Amino acid sequence: MVKFTPIWALGLMSGTSLDGVDGAMVLTDGQQVLDFGATFFRPYSEHEHGILRDALGLWPDGDATRLQLAKSIVEQAHADVIAHFPTADVVGFHGQTLAHDPAGGRTFQIGDGAALATETGKKIVWDFRNADMAAGGEGAPLAPFFHFALAKQLGGKEPIAFLNLGGVGNVTWIDPRKGLPTEAGALLAFDTGPANAPINDLMVARSNATFDEDGAHALAGRVDTNVLETFFKHQYFERTPPKSLDRNDFTQIENLVVDLSLDDAAATLTALAASSAYAAQMHFPDDPARWLICGGGRRNPALMNGLRQRLEQVAPCEDVGFDGDMLEAQAFGYLAVRVLRGLATSAPSTTGCSEPVCGGIISTP
Repeated sequence: MVKFTPIWALGLMSGTSLDGVDGAMVLTDGQQVLDFGATFFRPYSEHEHGILRDALGLWPDGDATRLQLAKSIVEQAHADVIAHFPTADVVGFHGQTLAHDPAGGRTFQIGDGAALATETGKKIVWDFRNADMAAGGEGAPLAPFFHFALAKQLGGKEPIAFLNLGGVGNVTWIDPRKGLPTEAGALLAFDTGPANAPINDLMVARSNATFDEDGAHALAGRVDTNVLETFFKHQYFERTPPKSLDRNDFTQIENLVVDLSLDDAAATLTALAASSAYAAQMHFPDDPARWLICGGGRRNPALMNGLRQRLEQVAPCEDVGFDGDMLEAQAFGYLAVRVLRGLATSAPSTTGCSEPVCGGIISTP
């Protein structure tokens, strides 16, 4: 195995929950994760959040005014975060996903990495998805290679699953006995289904909040099992992975809970997120010995209760020393280093690409 000198990489992530931009430093040679560094979160203001929500679903040929407003917010927010990390050797910039259509072979993350490199004076690695999609992949999820490195760091010998609960849920099943993430049987990754996005949308539509804080409404409500049964008839859940979703792929959920009270609707949508993770197991080669939960959803007690009722050995990833808020940002720092060194960032078992792909554009100041 070729050895590379470790460098400090800054990873950036702005997810579909639209809460803000995460920034996190990771020391890596592109293969091993050697250390974690400082982190920083730059929230979107209520005004910025509204503009970004209004741009969701747009493609590059969409409303130019809305796109330009969203682009300006995304680039400025990311530049604000980069300013907190003057010692970063490279920056992994994912951008803000506005639309994702894997069936149509297209995806759209707004934000110009080249412009960001010029503004910040930093080497930026960006546009991680398009090379994968050109090779027949779905362009997502992209964190699995990082999850594999973390699983190797833990040193276990049994399969493990990382479940990220952002706007959409995604899971990475890992066999840590394998030597490389590109080996057959090392990884399986895919989007599980909706996670926080429908809950957040419900709260925006029916309250003055943007999310169900502490799962309070879900804990106060009752789950409508008829809605669950109807929802899980969707063909997505039977599809063989790898597979991925757009944030808005399940907008029909709103119609399923429209006649429920706010509490009951929140309880039902939360149960959908937990049940989607449970349903994912049908595709695993073997049951994982434990599930490590990351992303904002792990802070929702109602959602975590739902997972523990359905899955074995569920724990927030902090239980093994990882930062569940920053894991995805760290992943893009790690991937940036892999791109610099010509290493694969996705594989047939993670995105469905025809062969392992090194995806990303490198822009220098």
